[in-house]
Amino acid sequence: MRSLVLLLASLTLSGCMTVSDMAEGTRYQMSDAGLLDHSDTRRTASVRIQPDSFVFIAQGTFVPPGSAYPRPNVVAEEAFNGFVEYFPMVRRARQPEGLEQAMAEARAAGAHYLLYCRFAKADDRIGNADEWADQEALDRVGLDNGVIQIMLIETSTQYLIDTARIRSRGGLLTFHDNKPEDLVARPLAQYARSLLGMGDQ
Repeated sequence: MRSLVLLLASLTLSGCMTVSDMAEGTRYQMSDAGLLDHSDTRRTASVRIQPDSFVFIAQGTFVPPGSAYPRPNVVAEEAFNGFVEYFPMVRRARQPEGLEQAMAEARAAGAHYLLYCRFAKADDRIGNADEWADQEALDRVGLDNGVIQIMLIETSTQYLIDTARIRSRGGLLTFHDNKPEDLVARPLAQYARSLLGMGDQ
């Protein structure tokens, strides 16, 4: 009788969650514990935009302070890769641009929105033997981290409809050969989903 009750209870509970939900929950818990890459996105507004909106993506010319020098235009490239899956009409600037230049280019392209982003902070810690040979500082060994700032601007009115701050950090199991720019793809795709009102997937 006891084994029958346990069997029924386990069958009932297994029907509540799919395998993909359990995998995503495990990934979230491991990233929260610091074992996998983790990011935290803070938005000032919860606006949604239409899926058929034309989004122009540009990255500012600002170089984050510190010794880390992320690849130019890497945030715009990763944002484009994340947005193109959810928005069919996306274009990005070929190189970093000032806000006025990006707005002029977005308007000339006929875009509804300008997604203007920049690396506000990037800390590239020692994560492999080559980096150790270059720096040889024990206090520099650790997890990479970075902060991205995003502005979503309506091109017709130049009205700022949303800003976001994405803070990302590497994980203990993934820090080997990582750079701060390697941590931005997933949170930017999550930001694209949040603009459509979709949850994390």
